[in-house]
Amino acid sequence: MRNTRADAYENTPRDVIATGNDYPTHYVLPAHSHRRGQLLYASTGVLTTFTSEGSWVVPPRRGLWIPPGVTHEVHMGGTVATRSAYVTAEAARLAGLPQHCQVIAVSPLLHELLQEAVDLPAEYDIDGRDGRVMALLLDEIRRMPALPLSAPLPHEKRLAALCRELLQQPSQEVKIDHMAQRAGMSRRHFTRTFREETGMSFTAWRQQACLLSALTRLGNGEPITQVAVDLGYGNPSAFTAAFRRVLGVAPSRYLGLP
Repeated sequence: MRNTRADAYENTPRDVIATGNDYPTHYVLPAHSHRRGQLLYASTGVLTTFTSEGSWVVPPRRGLWIPPGVTHEVHMGGTVATRSAYVTAEAARLAGLPQHCQVIAVSPLLHELLQEAVDLPAEYDIDGRDGRVMALLLDEIRRMPALPLSAPLPHEKRLAALCRELLQQPSQEVKIDHMAQRAGMSRRHFTRTFREETGMSFTAWRQQACLLSALTRLGNGEPITQVAVDLGYGNPSAFTAAFRRVLGVAPSRYLGLP
């Protein structure tokens, strides 16, 4: 089912259905939710998803698991092609899929299964080949490892507003004292509350926000030198080192860039 609204198939009597869609640069899917869980796979391009809990960046050939009922907004960083598998709440529960949004790796097998699944009829034969493809697809989603490509949002209103603002224009140069002052908190109160609300220090969160922004910009073809400077790194080498510490490889290799 290509270029099809998923809600048209919410009531299809199958545990898993799949759709494929193509989106132009900077297209935004407004906040919405599904009764089914969704594996949102970026076949090409980079996309960013926002919920009340945080933001997640999905580079090419990675996917985002969105549990049933979670309201989410999706921003396309450039031209994006997606493949999505929608899983009923009961099937997701039985498969042990995550209860929170999570970026996952996508194996070559899962990639091919998603490519195949979007061409199957909505009411495929459960007991035939098509049903086995979908069953294997669900099993492969379950076994994929999680990736550190999210920036959690605090629940405290002042901190949440500041973090949303910083996600729009992240920089390593934003200091703790500046954030604490804007939040109307002492430095100690700010750092303690931030860690309690997000599970990480502000310094680590700030770096994560910068790396997520970098993934989108580099995926759109922006030069690494410009991205590094804009994000407040002293030079491209410092940025690459920070990227490698978090994601294990250099930016060009992670994104499959030439």
